[in-house]
Amino acid sequence: MGHTLVIVESPTKARTIRGFLPRDFRVEASMGHVRDLPNNASEIPAAHKGEKWANLGVNTASAFEPLYVVPKDKKKVVKELKDALKGADQLLLATDEDREGESISWHLLQLLQPKVPVKRMVFHEITKEAIGRALDQTRDLDMELVHAQETRRILDRLVGYTLSPLLWKKVAWGLSAGRVQSVAVRLLVQRERARRAFRSGSYWDLKAQLEQAGSGFEAKLTHLKGERIAGGSDFDETTGDLKAGSRVKLLAEEEARRLQSAVQGAHWAVAEVEAKPTTRRPVAPFTTSTLQQEANRKLRLSARETMRAAQGLYERGFITYMRTDSVHLSDQAIQAARSCVAQKYGQDYLSPSPRQFSTKARNAQEAHEAIRPAGESFRAPADTGLEGRDLALYELIWKRTVASQMAEARLTMLAVDLDVDGGALGTARFRATGKRIDFPGFFRAYVEGSDDPEAALEGQEVLLPSLAVGDAPACRGVEALGHQTQPPARYSEAALVKMLEKEGIGRPSTYASIIGTIVDRGYATLQNNSLTPSFTAFAVTALLEEHFPDLVDTGFTARMEQTLDEISHGQVEWLPYLETFYKGEEGLETQVLRREGDIDPGVSRTVELEGLPCVVRIGRFGAYLETKRVADDGSEELLKATLPQEITPADLDADKAELLLRQKAEGPESIGEDPETGEQVYLLFGQYGPYVQRGQVSDDNPKPKRASLPKGQKPEELTLEDALGLLRLPRALGDHPDGGRVEAGLGRFGPYVVHHKGKGEKDYRSLKAEDDVLTVPLSRALELLAMPKRGRGGRTALKHLGVPDGADEPVQLFDGPYGLYVKQGKVNASLPEGTTADTITLEQAIELLAAKAATGKGKAGSRSSAARQSTAKKPAAKKPAAKKPAAKKPPATTKTGRLRASAVRVIKAADS
Repeated sequence: MGHTLVIVESPTKARTIRGFLPRDFRVEASMGHVRDLPNNASEIPAAHKGEKWANLGVNTASAFEPLYVVPKDKKKVVKELKDALKGADQLLLATDEDREGESISWHLLQLLQPKVPVKRMVFHEITKEAIGRALDQTRDLDMELVHAQETRRILDRLVGYTLSPLLWKKVAWGLSAGRVQSVAVRLLVQRERARRAFRSGSYWDLKAQLEQAGSGFEAKLTHLKGERIAGGSDFDETTGDLKAGSRVKLLAEEEARRLQSAVQGAHWAVAEVEAKPTTRRPVAPFTTSTLQQEANRKLRLSARETMRAAQGLYERGFITYMRTDSVHLSDQAIQAARSCVAQKYGQDYLSPSPRQFSTKARNAQEAHEAIRPAGESFRAPADTGLEGRDLALYELIWKRTVASQMAEARLTMLAVDLDVDGGALGTARFRATGKRIDFPGFFRAYVEGSDDPEAALEGQEVLLPSLAVGDAPACRGVEALGHQTQPPARYSEAALVKMLEKEGIGRPSTYASIIGTIVDRGYATLQNNSLTPSFTAFAVTALLEEHFPDLVDTGFTARMEQTLDEISHGQVEWLPYLETFYKGEEGLETQVLRREGDIDPGVSRTVELEGLPCVVRIGRFGAYLETKRVADDGSEELLKATLPQEITPADLDADKAELLLRQKAEGPESIGEDPETGEQVYLLFGQYGPYVQRGQVSDDNPKPKRASLPKGQKPEELTLEDALGLLRLPRALGDHPDGGRVEAGLGRFGPYVVHHKGKGEKDYRSLKAEDDVLTVPLSRALELLAMPKRGRGGRTALKHLGVPDGADEPVQLFDGPYGLYVKQGKVNASLPEGTTADTITLEQAIELLAAKAATGKGKAGSRSSAARQSTAKKPAAKKPAAKKPAAKKPPATTKTGRLRASAVRVIKAADS
């Protein structure tokens, strides 16, 4: 008797769903997509290698027919699926319920060519009830969804593989452009431009400490002689002056001080009291976008980390499908949430009737329900057995869902105006504001933007003493405060996701990969949860704005998104749309051909920033300053100075630029002499930041001793003693109780302590922020060395997979900013899509590490013993994919053709 074959994307999903299916069902995983457009020349079939369009992967001359290939790493999976299909009497395609999942199912159908009945099985949660319903409600493939996904994929490839080569030639090698990615980069650049243009304004006000019936409260100056006092919002960000037409009084410091003295001992009287009742409704349950935003704000997770954790929770049956634009809750979910409220908080906290929400996001689609705990009853976070990030994210989803069915919070907003005689300056009015929570309602479970509802509840209340008109509170002190207006904040991941969704750009399910690509390509750095664009981002954005303005216009991109959604609903034909976009007089292909000759690489690599005595250029090794100067012989010469990576476009001003250029022209300035050697000690600025150097570079001394300044050390505050201490690192701290010596030093990843155990074995620990590498004592070093070893970035291993036979170092599993990876020694290897912490084995890890080591990207000496063993057993892994002669010399007959052909060397340049 035959079996029913069920195909899902990942082993974790397969394992979960298997427990809810009959015994004669067999579940296999496709490991994501089994077929895609070619990523490099080696993947192009021999029959198509001579075609001009082959490297693009789309036959633009024949109805935009895509060239689909099975990547090498998926050939084994496809064979296993074909073998599993043998003897089956039915095939169920149970990939995810969105466009991507529909596309994967279609590709599986095309590859497997089954001779048995095929049905599409969809569900948005992996529970026994949901799987049972899905088995009873199978359907056919939705080809409109497939066409929509295919059109999106082709469109992204056309944009990426047409524009990226242009950027390589005109700006810098390895850059990429993307339909959504380039718009997102422009948003970052526009914010950074606003920060550069920002001019700070200054203003003063007063803050009084008052007391009524033993209770203290605070009041701030709002009016003087009936005229409103200027605040931060009254200033023009581009001039630093008050906005034109502002009817406010700008209080100067001298005036503020005089008013402070006048009101300090004067009579204070309550002039008005206002108590305004208000209510707060709970926010809607999570969508993909809002989950990414809240996880970033509350848990400090990147969009990638959030989606990876959410996918694991979904595949293990803890939450519903995590890619959704909908805030709708099923009747079952509402009942489960209301049950949780009644049990945990009581009937008083339950909303009088079930609360439903409607989706307001532009282009909302491919969604059935909000992200919520799975099942007909919600598991309490403490009962899940989850830990760490998974538990934190599940708890966030649980709280938000439960809160959606809770009663409104009732508050009273309080405002008290007080008048006081300011002498010659006139009557001053101060205002005290407060907020009283009359009934916390849903605040008991969830407060947006706060981790702890109970703590947030306390923070929500600002209580005022009972005050009535005519009361005369006592003044305990008045403070005059000076303020400076602040520039617009850089985008956090949460803020960028919110903006992209608001503008209708891209799909929320792609935001994680978009932001990841922006960081990976060097368009932005992520520091203190802020995305800071690079000088390269400025150069690329300026080129695209001038020559391809539509492609970085938010409105144009949003309209493209709208059209793609209309294609998915069968309202627009996909082929004519691609013809119009790519071909014709105004098509992308024609625009690139027409404009390529007009784009001057020298101009494209130049970033002109207002107020600088020079220009910024993009070079092979990063950004640098360039200006012309008159040499001693009267001739004009170019002066170039490397820009340290820590200097951002908004922070680069004339003073910093002149310092770097002067140092380059005149040589480094000595900060003193080393008494031990008699050599001068210099402070220099390089690409990776400031550093100190003993002596000058010469034939006798080609590599003088250098040391980077520790993070947080300001160059202008560096003393000769500090510099000498850094140059003499590593310094001996003493002997370790277990034998061997202990040292403190400064390395590539910052300050550290190390235990030299002997025979070349060393044990490192990074110093904490409060530790000083120049003064840290042996006792503190031993304390740090006793702590469990953490990976790079302060990460603790999630799992120890074991030590391979014949190896000295263990293989460990870590979770980094870009997902799970295995590590042995100095070799890291990312886990392939579909592999999780639960499914990875030591054998798989050894193969991954061997393949990574074989690519030659790391130092030869850094290859792990596991990698050496594995490559000895698997010689095929020694051939790096990058060394393919076809990729070096693709068939092309035009400039653009040659450029486009080379585009295949960037992996998925603009897939996002």
